[in-house]
Amino acid sequence: MRKFISINLGEKKVDSRNIEGQEIAEAGRFLIARMLLEQGVAGIDPLGPENPLIFSAGPFAGTNFSNANRISVGCKSPLTGGIKEANSGGTFATSMGQLEIAGFVLQGESPDWIVIRIPKNGPISFEDATPYMGLGNFDCARKLHEKFGDKTSLALCGPVGEYKGLLAGISFSDIENRPSRLAARGGVGSVMGAKKVKAIVIDKHKMPPLHNLKEVMASISQYSKLLGQSAGIEAFKTTGTAMVADLTNYMGALPVRNFSSGQVTKSGEGSFKLGGDHIRELNSARGGKISHACMRGCKIKCSNVYVDENGQELVSPLEYETIGLMGTNCGLTDPDDVARLNWIANDLGVDSIELGATIGVLMEAGEGEFGDIEFMAGCLADIGKGNKRGRLLAHGTASVGRHFNVARVPVIKKQAISAYDPRVIEVTGISMMVTAQGADHTVGNLPAFKCDDKSIKELVKESFNKQISCAIADSLGLCIFGRAVTEENLQLVADAINSAHGCEVDPAFITAIGMDTLRLEAKFNYQAGFSTEDDDLPKFFHDEPLNPTGKTARLDAEEIRTYFNQLMSADIDH
Repeated sequence: MRKFISINLGEKKVDSRNIEGQEIAEAGRFLIARMLLEQGVAGIDPLGPENPLIFSAGPFAGTNFSNANRISVGCKSPLTGGIKEANSGGTFATSMGQLEIAGFVLQGESPDWIVIRIPKNGPISFEDATPYMGLGNFDCARKLHEKFGDKTSLALCGPVGEYKGLLAGISFSDIENRPSRLAARGGVGSVMGAKKVKAIVIDKHKMPPLHNLKEVMASISQYSKLLGQSAGIEAFKTTGTAMVADLTNYMGALPVRNFSSGQVTKSGEGSFKLGGDHIRELNSARGGKISHACMRGCKIKCSNVYVDENGQELVSPLEYETIGLMGTNCGLTDPDDVARLNWIANDLGVDSIELGATIGVLMEAGEGEFGDIEFMAGCLADIGKGNKRGRLLAHGTASVGRHFNVARVPVIKKQAISAYDPRVIEVTGISMMVTAQGADHTVGNLPAFKCDDKSIKELVKESFNKQISCAIADSLGLCIFGRAVTEENLQLVADAINSAHGCEVDPAFITAIGMDTLRLEAKFNYQAGFSTEDDDLPKFFHDEPLNPTGKTARLDAEEIRTYFNQLMSADIDH
């Protein structure tokens, strides 16, 4: 049995209900979509008090089930105007599970800035946030741990979220208490700021009671064994997500200088310094960690701790999306430069994808030169101060593109495209087009899929299947990097849920969770006023051949939506 908690911020009132069995597994992204529809918030102001902010942990939260302690955060997105689920690793969902909390929702708006305290013993309380206001995340976390101790996990609204900048995510503690794991996308941090919640502090505890501990531990062991047998997982462990940069650069699909090129260096032209191989070797030689777990029990360990030439930590983690959008997309070539900017972004609590795309568009407008790290640092300083220029930039890529009248603005549904050029990596492009989440690769990424000899209909089917798989992972608190093992072992996952919570789900239940999530999200966006036109790729992808492949986009929103709705089969009205 676990609890779901409703917190009325205006009245400082806490209500809780017990849930058990199958309902505990109806979590994460699925639960968020269902709750947002039930509360009828599709038409409301996303920065108004009527927008709920939902935190949900999966059925294995609190255990050491590998890659199964992710936290989902959801609301109506103030960036896209549609539905948003953003998730993160770290220790927050683990702590929720340890306290037998399946989820909680923040309703309304606090009259004053507060810290919400969730202790292992005693009631939830509300404390004055004045001592923490205006602080960067690292100083804020330090002060909170000084007061509440190290055996706590944090969810933070950074300084950009305080003034409701749409770049803001929600920052969570990693296993060493760095506030550097972000539920980053869609402006969820600005919703936390609109509610005047500066931080949520939850106690760490111990593994929660389970229906059949012995059977759960056996499932954990078997899942971990299967992960260990996967060649793809081994590559993540040794090279991390940065290895994707080597792949996309080789394919000519890496965002370079505001998506104007797809490649930095060709094979044989010298080392690609922002590639995973180079970063691994450099970081290892300096004494950094090349394999690091972002959450309890994870066997993938795709994170890292990146250090400078003196062995001093620059940032943790340095990962592909940041390398692609804040690095090559802005003309940077040195991983040390990206790492230093990445640390500032983490301190501000902002989405590095949206940030990198925004600065790339600003450079395209002639406001700065590609590769100018001082210009980028100045942008971050303005965003952190919240001055006039900073607030403009904090509204994101689409807003900055409109302001400067830039033709090449890489967004879908007003959210920046992830680091996969859809002219080459077409399955991921389709996922970013049709998802209700905005241009988010995590809903269905397949970068290595060979697209050239496939029809659009075949590519849509590949995207559809991956979107179901990713929706399952996001709804069960699982990391999508274990997706292949999860996909091939649904009975194992179902058995683990049953052993943990005394229910009788089967693989069909798990697949239905994924399908229903996509349907609910599409229904929400339809109610919010979205149409097929909102799925369109920006025009420049169709008009500008991408160096070095010479490809232009062949992805048409009407055609893709037709095939996608056929696969969804039937009850979505578009």
